[in-house]
Amino acid sequence: MAKVVKFGGSSLASAEQFQKAGSIIRADQERRYVVPSAPGKRFDKDVKVTDMLYACYDLASSGKEFKEQLRAIEARYQEIIQGLKLKLSLKEEFLTIEKNFNAGAGSNYAASRGEYLNGIIMADYLGYEFIDAAEVIFFKENGEFDADTTNKVLSERLAGVERAVIPGFYGSMPDGRVKTFSRGGSDITGSIVAKAVKADAYENWTDVSGFLVADPRIIENPQAIEVITYRELRELAYMGATVLHEEAIFPVRQEGIPINIRNTNAPEDEGTWIVESTCQKSRYVITGIAGKKGFCSINIEKDMMNSEIGFGRKVLQIFEENGISFEHVPSGIDTLTVFVHQDEFAHKEQKVVAGLHRVVNPDSIDIESDLALIAVVGRGMKSTRGTAGRIFSALAHGNVNVKMIDQGSSELNIIIGVDNKDFETAIKAIYDIFVTTRL
Repeated sequence: MAKVVKFGGSSLASAEQFQKAGSIIRADQERRYVVPSAPGKRFDKDVKVTDMLYACYDLASSGKEFKEQLRAIEARYQEIIQGLKLKLSLKEEFLTIEKNFNAGAGSNYAASRGEYLNGIIMADYLGYEFIDAAEVIFFKENGEFDADTTNKVLSERLAGVERAVIPGFYGSMPDGRVKTFSRGGSDITGSIVAKAVKADAYENWTDVSGFLVADPRIIENPQAIEVITYRELRELAYMGATVLHEEAIFPVRQEGIPINIRNTNAPEDEGTWIVESTCQKSRYVITGIAGKKGFCSINIEKDMMNSEIGFGRKVLQIFEENGISFEHVPSGIDTLTVFVHQDEFAHKEQKVVAGLHRVVNPDSIDIESDLALIAVVGRGMKSTRGTAGRIFSALAHGNVNVKMIDQGSSELNIIIGVDNKDFETAIKAIYDIFVTTRL
């Protein structure tokens, strides 16, 4: 039996937080593999160590003096070491980092040192073996993650290791250079390790007790989600729910390993379980609500569009040629609407309009800006009648004008388009009807 536990930056920002993490790990003998992030903020106006490293390397790469900044980073780690009363010195490690900064090791290398050094401290604190992620996690020549090689090497490396610490966020390129995942990538490392050891669970410890039905910045004290499926999570994460890096789902999903989002500061809370499938019904018809602002719609009208073979392909080809990705493409008999990110589209709009006229000869094109998209997600919607009607009713009651509604064929999610100014009002109205009042 084995669990992989990943701790986020806020969970390892200080010696006090390290002690909380240590108590959690020691409380369950199955917590055998630990993936640490770099130290996060200790207080509101503090700076994350990763950001300090980026800034420090920027100075080094510009030929400017950076030793003072590097000493400040060293002091952050020394504070943790002293607080844990460890007989550990990172002097040699910082001399190596200074040398590599001077040699132009790259910003990926610089950023990765946050997790690397925290991993050394965590291994020493727990008495676990330290395994450098650069030795077991690999990227291809083009920068893509090499899942097959990583899984083979990592599985073999951990087969004879009872307990280990593997730093998150980075791996190595074929030539040995350090390469990082995108920000928040320690979540991905935890998932990769869980797959390699065929873990019974992947526990992701952070500063919240799991996922919430809606954004707490919009809804005061929103209800927690007890169980959510991978597919539901993907839909919510794509639309802005950010507790877990969305790419962290894929490695464990292949093995059917559940993820448990837990709170380091409230370890007694059960948190949220992320699973492949479940017979457990949601407490509410919906599982969660998430959304983003900053979209625009391009509405294309043409009589008998539906009988014109290849019409949709030609339209989307113009967006592709201009390097613009689309979000949703609802359509009618004589209309097709493409929703795109406004900041991607704004400076290319006239090229796109000209291109559309060239390839599909539309009767008219109308562009609307400053829109928001909201995803209402839930496995319970499939077996519940009138979900879309209740959403319309809630939005009408809140005086929100609906610009678009699009339901996926899986009946797992409904996407609503509204004006940016109505974004918060719409989410409050939907939350109220499905969660607060359950009308």
